[in-house]
Parts: sequence; structure tokens; C-alpha cells
Amino acid sequence: MATTDRRTATLALAHALSAAEHGLPVIPLSATKLPALRSPHRDEDPSSGCRGACGRPGHGVHDATTDPIAIRALFAAAPWATGYGIACGRAPHHLIGIDLDIDAAGRTDSVAALRQLAMQHLFTLPPTVTVLTPSGGRHLWLSGPPGVAVPNSAGRLAPGIDIRGSGGYLVGPGSVTAHGIYRLVPGTGSLPPAPCPSALLHLLTPPARPRHHHLDPDGTHSAHGHPDQGRGLVQFVLAADEGQRNTRLFWAACRAYENGFGDALADALTRAAVGTGLPEHEARATIASAARLTHTRCEPPR
Repeated sequence: MATTDRRTATLALAHALSAAEHGLPVIPLSATKLPALRSPHRDEDPSSGCRGACGRPGHGVHDATTDPIAIRALFAAAPWATGYGIACGRAPHHLIGIDLDIDAAGRTDSVAALRQLAMQHLFTLPPTVTVLTPSGGRHLWLSGPPGVAVPNSAGRLAPGIDIRGSGGYLVGPGSVTAHGIYRLVPGTGSLPPAPCPSALLHLLTPPARPRHHHLDPDGTHSAHGHPDQGRGLVQFVLAADEGQRNTRLFWAACRAYENGFGDALADALTRAAVGTGLPEHEARATIASAARLTHTRCEPPR
């Protein structure tokens, strides 16, 4: 192994051990941001479903630990590791990661989307650990309450916002990847993960089982040439809880107009929103707002 590679691996281990000292369970990652150790069951029946009970390393996030002896053993087994992952949803912090992506084409402003959600749902994000990603995005670390499992998701909360929850992991600061280094925002490294605001936690946790509403066939197939995608957007709106109705409708309308069938799907989206309890005039105003904005880029109205 080259001297530079050895130094990178040594630093990755040091950062991982430091994170573990603060109660954060870690695993070694390769430069691709994937777990560095291959599954010991890769040649076995994939339905075995082992999550580390066999005692061998290579179970991804299920290997995550705060035990320094175990961490050193994991990194010794993966000397090519250049970084480390931090398991989310685990005690004592029950970490929740808010991943704000940056769209190089400028079509998505995830920071503005999060700000709009905060305004709509009346919550404030407290100062917390913040990590800069090589692409220019940000990871915000929040702590959740025990007994609440926050699922992983990509773009469900809003365009460009991914969530790392139970069963997921965040790339730790100091990790070196093929695209660059993850770095702490100055002044945030000494902060503990701030408690997730209750209103935001409500948005992140699984919604109640969707109520079944009947839409006529024209309602879900009116997206010319895109029946499946149109149906999916309608179902996305139908699954909205009370606090999510307008946000979900706006996001779905943006997707429809970006793909060229917004006008065709507008009535179906309106009926879906009304079915969840949103007034028709408010639903149509939200869809009209999405139509106006998507000719340049889709972002929540300010």
C-alpha cells in the first residue's frame, strides 16, 4: 500500500474512533462510500437475512459499533478503507441525517425547500452538527427520540432532500471519497446533534395508512403517454397527512409539469387533494403556482 493510502486509512480509523467516543456507531467505508467489507454470505442463499448474528464482519451498517477494539478489527480487515460511516437511528443519539443535495444544473434548491417546509409547518432548525459534502451539499445531524424509527427516503420530503434514518448511515466528516473529502462546517463540530423539531419529526415518520379514494379512470390516466407516473403522483397526494397536503400537492404538480403533462394531470391532482381535505380553490392555486415556477425551475413559492 502506498504511503498516501496508509495515511488516509490511518486518518479514517482515527476519525472513526473519535466519533465512537461521542457515542456514534461506525463502520469502515471504501472510497465509493459503500461499506468496505464484503458480505460473508455473498455466495450463499440471499434469503438468509443474516444481520451479523453469525459473528463475521461484512454486514454493512449492522456491523456498526462504538467498541474501539471492534472498530480497530473492522479497519484491520479492510485496510483499503478511506472513510467511515455513522449508523443512524441507534442509541444514544438516534441520529437522523438531513441530506441536502445540490443540483449542478440549478433545477433544485434543497436549502430553499427545507426553509419553505420550516415556514409551512412552523419549526426552526436549531444549530447542529453540519457536514459539507464534496458536491457542495450538506448533511444536518439531528437526534430523534427513542422508540421512533425514521425511515430512509430520497426526495419524499421535498426535491433534493434525502433522509438517513434507521438502517442507514452518513459518511463521517474526515472521510476521503472518490469525489473529495467530507468536512465539518467550522463551529459545528463541538455541537451535539440537536433534537429534531417535533413538526419535522412528524413529516419524517411514516404517514398513516392511506385512505382509499375512488378516482375515475380518466383521473389517473389523463397524463398522455404517462399513465403509471401520473397515477403514482396522484397516489402520493392521496397519502398526505393533514400537515403534508399542500407540500405534497405542490411537489407532485412540479414533477408533472417538469415532465410535460401537468395540465393533463391537474384535475386528477385537484380531486386527490380535495379528497384529503384540502379546499378546491387552495388546491388549484397550489397547482397554478407549480405551473408558473416550473418553466425555469421548481422550488417552493417564497
